[in-house]
Amino acid sequence: MTKSKRETERKYEAPSADDTSWLPKLTGVADVASVVERGTDELDAVYYDTEDLRLAGAAATLRRRTGGADAGWHLKLPLSGDSREEVQAPLSPTIPDTLRDLALSRTRGAELVPVVRVRSTRGTRHLLAEDGTLLAELTVDGVRADSMGTTTTRAAWAEMEIELAEDTDPALLDVLDKTLHKKGIDRAGHPSKLARALEETGAGAPRLPDTRAENVVDGSAGEVVLGYVDAQVRTLVALDPAVRRDRPDSVHKMRVTCRRLRGVLRSYRPVLDRDVTDPVREELKWLGGELGAERDQEVLAERLSARLSDTPEELVLGPVAARLKAWHVASAAEAHQRSLDALNSPRYLALLDSLALLTEQPPLRRKAARKPKKVLAKAVLKEYDRLSGRVAHALELPPGAERDTALHQARKSAKKTRYATEPARATLGKPAKRLGKRVKAVQKVLGDHQDSVVARDNLRGLALAAYAAGEGGFTWGLLYGQEQALAAERERELPPVWAEAAKPRLRKDLGG
Repeated sequence: MTKSKRETERKYEAPSADDTSWLPKLTGVADVASVVERGTDELDAVYYDTEDLRLAGAAATLRRRTGGADAGWHLKLPLSGDSREEVQAPLSPTIPDTLRDLALSRTRGAELVPVVRVRSTRGTRHLLAEDGTLLAELTVDGVRADSMGTTTTRAAWAEMEIELAEDTDPALLDVLDKTLHKKGIDRAGHPSKLARALEETGAGAPRLPDTRAENVVDGSAGEVVLGYVDAQVRTLVALDPAVRRDRPDSVHKMRVTCRRLRGVLRSYRPVLDRDVTDPVREELKWLGGELGAERDQEVLAERLSARLSDTPEELVLGPVAARLKAWHVASAAEAHQRSLDALNSPRYLALLDSLALLTEQPPLRRKAARKPKKVLAKAVLKEYDRLSGRVAHALELPPGAERDTALHQARKSAKKTRYATEPARATLGKPAKRLGKRVKAVQKVLGDHQDSVVARDNLRGLALAAYAAGEGGFTWGLLYGQEQALAAERERELPPVWAEAAKPRLRKDLGG
């Protein structure tokens, strides 16, 4: 059993942990009405990581700690700014499987071993508001760190930390920060105890996330494209724990990240060798497909439920809502398990390894060293040309199944074109952003059309199940007709929306 909390904190250098006379008076700073001492604890933590320190390199930590109020296993995952998520599990002799799984996208299945032991003598103070509400916790630690290799190296230092209470405005940290700085107390030079312990005991140095591959030329097309690829890989890795815990919208975000990566690896083949990237694209397609079952189920259930809610009560005949709910519960559970099976598979771990290798040892082609403007513009225009051909083909077809398929293909091409503009925006500026915005409008129309196609197929299946159970089919047929009418409306909307995206000026401004 695990529980999690969001931590928002800052660390500071401390002259001493035994004598805290250097600590400035914080009463009266912002909303702090009083500072109350809460005693001293002895904490003993063993930090685990892979041999090449993959967790530390991803700004994550895993430890087993005894002493204090929150003894147990703690996995800390980075969030934005000064915040991290801490997932806690009860004390046990070995690493809990739940935490091991949540760290999997960062460890990529490598063995977790003890790397350092960190013991702290911690003095705690509570910063309270006038009504006694806890605003923040201030701790001063006397730290002793020991490496856990074949030889032991020890390091010692003092540090201070301020952690906000759950509902405290983060702006308090900035106010306290200014007060401390004026008193000569500066921010710590390391993001965590683990990072400092690794360095000062000589236990190792993780590869930092922003370390760039050696063969990338400054200001080149390769630098731009790889920067985008690296950001998407980090996003995919960061979303993994959220998908495992079934957090809202996490599957959708991870699936979109897969698509973005696939798109950029396809669009920028002149920059990255396709002999290396095409197999990665295939595996991303596989992962997106496994996640797609769950995401598609979410979208479809929301769509049909909203449609039913808008239907007048007198037109809802039979147990339609109950059947729809039962169908969704059964399908959603199955789809989520499919996502988990994918994330726990050797195939997924191999994909993570391939993505890490892609960013660390990028397969750059000759054009990667060129200035980015022409290389990026040409890639965007090439995707646009494919989209243009597919839209034209779809519009030539009469309404029906063949046209539905053609419109779906055009939708996928619209996504690829939009994704191609994203790495180019910093270089090509507003023209790339404008084209991406117009293409997104096309994608939205085509997406709603495709969702209607899928909805109608499922409504027919639900109607057949209702018929077999002796239930009426009137409401199912009504919902089907509404979806059919909506699809026809989207088809009428497409030509003018496409005309906006197809304006020659949009492409001319790219400068390719």
